[in-house]
Amino acid sequence: MTHLAERQWLTPHYVRVRLAGDDLAGFSSLGSDDHIRVFFPAAPPATVEELRAAPSREYTPLAWDAEAGWLDLEFAIHGDGIASRWAATAEIGAVAGVGGPRGSLVLHGRPDAWLLAGDETAVPAMRRFAALMDADAHGRIVVEVADAAHELSIAAPSGVTVSFVHRGSDAAGAALARTLDALTAADRPAGDVFAFVGAEQSIVKPARALLQERWELPTDTFVAKGYWKRGETEYHAPH
Repeated sequence: MTHLAERQWLTPHYVRVRLAGDDLAGFSSLGSDDHIRVFFPAAPPATVEELRAAPSREYTPLAWDAEAGWLDLEFAIHGDGIASRWAATAEIGAVAGVGGPRGSLVLHGRPDAWLLAGDETAVPAMRRFAALMDADAHGRIVVEVADAAHELSIAAPSGVTVSFVHRGSDAAGAALARTLDALTAADRPAGDVFAFVGAEQSIVKPARALLQERWELPTDTFVAKGYWKRGETEYHAPH
């Protein structure tokens, strides 16, 4: 069992929490896009079965220390779902369960260039991909957020540009889709490119149109996925 140990608000609608507990001993996550399942019981469960019956959602682990027994997660707070409520309002010490990860995508070798693009829900994965970049890395990172007050910084080498697109009152993913649609075959970086795109499910089509069709990237060198789906609170991104 783990418990909520710390909470840090990074923007008005984005929060980082730290889970702590002996159950995190030995925790490991090899892939930057890994998913773990987090369980949110209303009260400390008496059995493992009771914990697994609690509401749960999937999240990308951001950082952890298996020896010290802590795990950091980030939550985009939108709507009134069980996970958003818990991340935003649960009392310090509130219990949670962690399962996984499974199905890790592990990069081998060094890409000649990177493209990372996503909304707030994909920021933990983009942070982890950016942490893999060496000092001479080249590429771009594009983050869609509501407005300037909600921008989330991502640390990257000097050769990787980090930019933000603001959706304002547009539907989630629309501003990011327009950015991808504006990229042409001539914008493809030279050499081997690794690309990751994650946002609302509607982003998959424009992402594939860019990466698979215009840039002609091999399918094993990019990830394009819906991290969430409008109107479906229990949607889980595919592994």
